[in-house]
Amino acid sequence: MASIKVKFRPSTVADHRGTIYYQIIHERKVRQLLSDYKVYPCEWDDDRSTVTSIHKSERKPFIYSIRERIRRDMERLTKIERKLDTNGLPYTADDIIDEFNRYAHEYSLFNFMESIIAKLKQNGKDRTSETYRSTLNSFRNFLSSRYYKTEKVQDDDIMLDCLDSEIMEAYEAWHRRRGVASNTISFYTRILRAVYNRAVEEKIIEDRNPFRHVYTGVDKTVKRALPLLAIKKIKALDLSLTPAQDYARDMFLMSFYLRGMSFIDMAFLKKTDLKNGYVVYRRRKTGQQLVIKWTKEMQMILDKYPENESDYRLPIIRTSGTNERCTYRNVGYNINHNLKNIAGMVGINIPLTLYVARHSWASVAKAKGIPLSVISEGMGHDNESTTRIYLASLDTSIVDKANALILKSLK
Repeated sequence: MASIKVKFRPSTVADHRGTIYYQIIHERKVRQLLSDYKVYPCEWDDDRSTVTSIHKSERKPFIYSIRERIRRDMERLTKIERKLDTNGLPYTADDIIDEFNRYAHEYSLFNFMESIIAKLKQNGKDRTSETYRSTLNSFRNFLSSRYYKTEKVQDDDIMLDCLDSEIMEAYEAWHRRRGVASNTISFYTRILRAVYNRAVEEKIIEDRNPFRHVYTGVDKTVKRALPLLAIKKIKALDLSLTPAQDYARDMFLMSFYLRGMSFIDMAFLKKTDLKNGYVVYRRRKTGQQLVIKWTKEMQMILDKYPENESDYRLPIIRTSGTNERCTYRNVGYNINHNLKNIAGMVGINIPLTLYVARHSWASVAKAKGIPLSVISEGMGHDNESTTRIYLASLDTSIVDKANALILKSLK
């Protein structure tokens, strides 16, 4: 058994902050593990081997945070010592320190997330890796702007086992103060929860349920579907003098024509995906295969643009050998920017984006009396909704007829 104690080393300069360290004794060998925690001599209680705060001191919150981190460090050191004892193999005080430092490097939140992101990319899940990256950046911004604002214990990271309910509530509040929507906050929080749960599954940490007091649900979103009349107005606009807006309108309509195909699926739709008058592709989000009849409306849009030099069908990623995902994102950003101007031209008062085309196809289909099961099949929904429970498969021709009925209404 090793002896592990918390110690304080005063500064050699009077009234300056000293350093907290851990003394580890095993088999008469004494080792010291320095921490990053620095406090003034008056803030150290030698009798109780802990930090203490002066009444009404401005540093009181900081001292409490140091005390909590010392508790977590001691808990981690004790856990490591017990694990080494259980193994039954000889070990030294240096082994305890090495394991502690390895843990600090590999099992900090950001390092752990970086390893997950790398695995996602390696497995071809680029889109999921981007959502994890976005969450990591969001939480890092939170830590740097609010958490330990005056004197940070760790400048740009936090240990997995230091994630607690208080931190997550503060993270949620930080977002709300900045006017972030509930669904966006929940999106970030759910990803952090997935990361945390993976660490629990891998027995890196014990589950302290830090997400019990924050919202992780999904609110009903504001209606983002356009009525058929609005789609007609967009189609009828003369945008020949503004090519960027004309292109944005064309891509919006193309998404609508293709049964609300998502923009990422449009961007990566290959020339070889169109055979014998049908587009056959797999949704990048779910992997589900969809079959869509290629119509004259779609071809009319395609004929407006030079043939794509790349392997892709639509004029989105036009050059081979480029950073395709970067191109797809930049083009999508520009399209959505121009769609907002188009919305003003036709009097649309909702934020017009490419995603609205997907909602609109479903809404118009429903207004035309098309069964919900057909709409669900046509959009490639991959969930256990009521329509999916009793729905085995639909003949593609039924969905194509539904799409033809919608397109005919635009004439």
